[in-house]
Amino acid sequence: MTLPLNPAWRDEFAARLLAWGSGQRGHLPWRAAADDGRRDPYRVWVAEIMLQQTGVTTVGPYYDRFLARFPTVATLAAAPLDDVLKAWEGLGYYARARHLHRAAQIVVAEHGGRVPSDAHALARLPGIGRYTLGAILSIAFGQPAPILDGNVRRVLARVFAITDNVRAPATERRLWALSEALVPADAPGAFNEALMDLGATICIAARPRCLACPVMSLCQGRAMGIQDALPTRPPRRQTPHYDVTAGVIWRGDEFLVAQRPLDKMLGGLWEFPGGKCDPGETLADCLRRELREELAIEVAVGDAVTVVRHAYTHFRITLHAFHGRIVSGEPRAVEVAAFAWTTLADVDRYAMAVTDQRILAALRRR
Repeated sequence: MTLPLNPAWRDEFAARLLAWGSGQRGHLPWRAAADDGRRDPYRVWVAEIMLQQTGVTTVGPYYDRFLARFPTVATLAAAPLDDVLKAWEGLGYYARARHLHRAAQIVVAEHGGRVPSDAHALARLPGIGRYTLGAILSIAFGQPAPILDGNVRRVLARVFAITDNVRAPATERRLWALSEALVPADAPGAFNEALMDLGATICIAARPRCLACPVMSLCQGRAMGIQDALPTRPPRRQTPHYDVTAGVIWRGDEFLVAQRPLDKMLGGLWEFPGGKCDPGETLADCLRRELREELAIEVAVGDAVTVVRHAYTHFRITLHAFHGRIVSGEPRAVEVAAFAWTTLADVDRYAMAVTDQRILAALRRR
């Protein structure tokens, strides 16, 4: 089926999906409906940012804690970034938290603390791309805006038997056009949520549950018997691996932590200072060089603390942590945003990524 869609087919698709969606809703904290069927735009916004690249089960407890700590746009905007990152700690993809915080400040400064319902104003906020824009407009404001995330992309590729690479620009444009053509004007939020839920629970990546699907008889991929092979994606590239060092640099009972620059990966988080090894460099030489470059100190590298293996979206690391002490120089924030001396009793005030949390866990075990 190609655009424009047959109106009768489109209406049937929407009716089946909406009926299924109304009976499938479990208790999700961001789906507490208001009297008019729409929901608090701020809470929808926070949920959609958290749900980017993170599953519903993981997000639930974080969402509740975050809203308890920052119940309004104004409280989020007024909070220090360190507090926001601490509330986000463990959820990953920390740029989302930084963008959400900055966007809240813009909403307070330029929109009187009210999340804008105008698409152009909303799209100008940091961290709001085309998918998040459509989700907020449809769910919070009842506007017939399209969405396209991984779940929706998979559903549409199967329903319309799209065999082209779904990441190719031309295919992406086609999928957005189909999403826009499908969303009904009278129930856009409920439809978009049902479409996302269908991909998350029924039209799953491996072995879709077609017999439980409300639109099975409308699915071209199912009719052709190719649903398991869709969507078509480009071949995966080999994931690069890096050796990384970190130093637990002691001064009596205190140790040194450094804050990553805001414009870098994991920006704003605190860490045990160190960095990526150059080719042919020993782990000890790497750590000494990194601390010299970042903090202008010379250190003696001691015993190993732990080894942490971790996979990010586009690369993997093996993080080697060592005890150490300063042999010359006083710390200065050269290539870090800030530094601090802390103790095991006080370090929890600093937001840290999961890799540094695992170093802390190793220290506490000892």
